Amino acid sequence: MADYENIRYVVAGPMALITIDRKKKHNAISLATLAELQHAVAVAADDDAVRVITITGAGDKAFASGSDLEEVLHRDLRKALEPIVQGLAEQLERTPKPTIAAINGICMGGGLEVALGCDLRIAVPRAQFATPEGKLGIIPGGGATARLPRIVGRGWGMEMLLMGEPIDAERALQIGLITRIVAADELLTEARRMADHLAQFAPFVPRTMKAMVHFGMESSLAGALMLEKYAQGALVQTEDKVEGISAFLAKRDPDFKGR
Repeated sequence: MADYENIRYVVAGPMALITIDRKKKHNAISLATLAELQHAVAVAADDDAVRVITITGAGDKAFASGSDLEEVLHRDLRKALEPIVQGLAEQLERTPKPTIAAINGICMGGGLEVALGCDLRIAVPRAQFATPEGKLGIIPGGGATARLPRIVGRGWGMEMLLMGEPIDAERALQIGLITRIVAADELLTEARRMADHLAQFAPFVPRTMKAMVHFGMESSLAGALMLEKYAQGALVQTEDKVEGISAFLAKRDPDFKGR
């Protein structure tokens, strides 16, 4: 396992927990932090024991307060265009395993963009969300202008991007930015419960479902439906399909093999 300076990586049961650990900077995300996050996600994706990848922040104040502004101050065009800036969220979307953002506090700027790359987002009541880059003379550079409107709709996407004002967890829940509000002392417990739940499915199911949604959002309705038909055709030929239906009819727990 690699030695990380800015994150922690722990596997427990079916879940890999990646913690952004820069508490003195409210878990602000530097380019080095991005690189470590990308490495950890790749490690988790290649680990057959890991079924779900969860990202959270260290401490009780911030998931990630944004990009490290001391770096951004000196960032030039060449650095801004480097693939790593947008790469993590894209990696989270493309990894076949479900990803969860367990948001334990401030989630703004680059931190929000990390969360937007995850498939599921849950948050504590005190969480705050914003894209404040406009106040700094820049715009989001990690994918928020593309992903945020797709998740919350054009209206709220414009509201958050243009106004740059923070919204609380209740509003985030209302607009679909998050799907669950969880007590602070239960956040990681809930993430583990979700991971345990997902681990009960046949391995092909969550990854195929995830791929269908991401492809479908970028495709025409006809194209998405056609691919869904072929994906379902592939899954109905698996041993796990036979096992899943047989177990249901026999009122027993299935024993999926991933084949």
